[in-house]
Amino acid sequence: MKKTSLILADEDQNNLDEMIKNFTSDNYEILATTSDGEELINLIKQFKPDVTIMDIVLKKCDGFKVLESVKDVKTNIIIQSSLSIDGFINKAISLGAKYYCIKPFDIETLKDRIQDITSEKQQAKVFFNAKTPNQIEEKITNIFITVGIPAHIKGYQFLREAIKLAIANPDIINSITKKLYPTIAEKYDTSASKVERAIRHAIEVAWNRGKIENINNLFGIKVYSSNEKPTNGEFIALVADKMLIEGA
Repeated sequence: MKKTSLILADEDQNNLDEMIKNFTSDNYEILATTSDGEELINLIKQFKPDVTIMDIVLKKCDGFKVLESVKDVKTNIIIQSSLSIDGFINKAISLGAKYYCIKPFDIETLKDRIQDITSEKQQAKVFFNAKTPNQIEEKITNIFITVGIPAHIKGYQFLREAIKLAIANPDIINSITKKLYPTIAEKYDTSASKVERAIRHAIEVAWNRGKIENINNLFGIKVYSSNEKPTNGEFIALVADKMLIEGA
């Protein structure tokens, strides 16, 4: 079986050592490691690895400069960083990163993502090792980035709250009108009908932005086409179920 060739880059030597330990196996070949962005550019161009795993924060030049400099080189780049600002994530994905994972992350999940991209099963995504309430919120936020739901619309907050409620209590999705909407309405001092309309509008915005392929990739199968939209309950349940399966 062909080994997956890797280049690893991180300014933190402890993180770099941990990655080296995790990827020293029969399935991977580590071609080079570095903490220097300029050196990383040269290494990628020289070795053309199957996968490059790097932080955004590097010596001499950052990960964005690296992405811009190697855009014509055939390699799959995974960003692993503690920076979870929406703008950083969007910029990295737009510059060609295949995945953006937030530290700390689960190594087995990372290996699964490497398998995905080297077998061309997936497109660019953001993923987390969602263990804490804060990480769950971050994961939901970045799912919204992937599917194209903007943060400035009212339904964004309502939809995020609905998904959190469905993760905590999956049965609530069966009482969406009687329990879920009223619970959100009470928290935000509004009406259940306004919550329902705002969530429906948020989902419509995602569809109107034409990111159907991102949505299907998110769930791993072709769930929807451009001519069909899920109901509020369907969308909430799909995202909540995905996060529960991934250990939220």
